[in-house]
Amino acid sequence: MKKNNISNRETAIWQKKELIVFDLDGTLAKSKAVMDDEMMRLLSQLLAVKRVAVIGGGKYGLFKMQLIGPLKKCSKELLRNMFLFPTTSTAFYRYDHGWKNVYTLNLSTRDRVRIKNEFRNVMKEVGYVSPKKVYGKVIEDRGTQITFSALGQEIVAHLGEKEGVRLKERWRKENTPIKLKMAKMLAKQLPQFEVHAAGFTSIDVTRKGIDKAYGIRQIERYLRVPVKNMLFIGDAIFPGGNDYAAKKTGVLCVPIDSPEDTKQVIKKILG
Repeated sequence: MKKNNISNRETAIWQKKELIVFDLDGTLAKSKAVMDDEMMRLLSQLLAVKRVAVIGGGKYGLFKMQLIGPLKKCSKELLRNMFLFPTTSTAFYRYDHGWKNVYTLNLSTRDRVRIKNEFRNVMKEVGYVSPKKVYGKVIEDRGTQITFSALGQEIVAHLGEKEGVRLKERWRKENTPIKLKMAKMLAKQLPQFEVHAAGFTSIDVTRKGIDKAYGIRQIERYLRVPVKNMLFIGDAIFPGGNDYAAKKTGVLCVPIDSPEDTKQVIKKILG
């Protein structure tokens, strides 16, 4: 998205929305990286005039690192306007004298074991071999979600944002076809679960029906905001993208390519 592609009509429509919903990785921050200072300032300004929800595939610990940490100087009043839906909305946190869990939809122990085994089977079947050097777990049990992360869950934490994101981007360019093949095979083997080819290097498996559309409906239910009064912003609002499911709800979607695009959208909303 380019700044000059945003019309005055679009801006006027966005400004009327009551609640702004964001994806996290690739939208508010680079993959598994901390939100930068400019985004923090813009998001703080947005929280002063709008309610904001964030739906991402990452676990709550990543939300704390990427999002909550940079907003630590925000007032309690502003934080009460923010609502967090990690692990593709299988959990919900809101601020009330600290961040409080509203719900968590854990997979059963039996299901988690089965999903992890299927990941290993599919990797073997397609001939996928993990890089010699990985950073953290490649198959992570998040309780509510099982996630494959090709380079390990902690690559950005270990190598820093610049190098970690660079390696993730390189892996994506070289290996997206095999990742999509693995996701397709998993979906066939696990028809009672939801499989998402998410982020640069990840595949997420959750309960059936858990996707960004589910997250939008949970926002509507818990925050009592009609979908027509929401705006959804994400970097993967295209067929096969993990943000695309949001369109099923009828929410107005704004596709962006990077956090820099997101900043331009927020600036337009702020006026």
